[in-house]
Amino acid sequence: MKACFLAAFVMLCASSSAAAQELTLIAPGGMRCPVDRLLPAFEQKTGLKVKATIGAGGATHQQVVKGDVFDVPIVQPPYTDVLQSGHIVKDSETPLASVAIVVAVRKGDPRPDISSADAVRRMLLAAKAISYPDGAGGRGGAAGVSFDLTQVKLGIYEQMKPKVKRVQGVSLMQLLVRGDIDVAITFASEITDPNVDVVGPLPREISTPTELVGFVSAHTKAPEQARTLLRYLSSADAVSAYKACAMLPH
Repeated sequence: MKACFLAAFVMLCASSSAAAQELTLIAPGGMRCPVDRLLPAFEQKTGLKVKATIGAGGATHQQVVKGDVFDVPIVQPPYTDVLQSGHIVKDSETPLASVAIVVAVRKGDPRPDISSADAVRRMLLAAKAISYPDGAGGRGGAAGVSFDLTQVKLGIYEQMKPKVKRVQGVSLMQLLVRGDIDVAITFASEITDPNVDVVGPLPREISTPTELVGFVSAHTKAPEQARTLLRYLSSADAVSAYKACAMLPH
């Protein structure tokens, strides 16, 4: 009986130790590409496992503000509410990279002029159909929230509504490749389809690149390991991953 109890205790401790070694990370869609590139090397170097959840930027932001439990959250500005929430460690604030909103067309299609605000306005109004991530009134994808603001700046938000096409279960790039839309707009880091051409970023006067900033959660049970992960995401090793994902590292 004593031997059985000891064996069970050892198994329980081993299980608890393994669970403690798995870190949880949440991030907006713009971080999908670099996270996919960086985590395998991080896990190999440190022996730590990371469960990453990549979701809509607005929803991720609200998870942090509500106090959901994870180890490392990544958010985009403005994040005053995150800092004031009490759910992150303030001195852990770590800028990681920024990513621009870009225009994409199907490979081989003519590249529209997007060199100025007026050119972008003309391009959008001339398009038969476009698509971009759903901003959901600030609660959806960070790229969608950003592009909603761009259309408001251009004074064409209402005019563009009938041209926006989204199909449940069909990705933005699939819509573009199969010809359902003329133009796709999203983060540069989200475009990996070889059948798509990136025309370029939107002009800064109407679209500021989105900053991505990491924190250690105030609720983490492994603060040192969480800081280790955050340091790696902002290290020299991460620079090449951000650049490969068309992002600008900090």
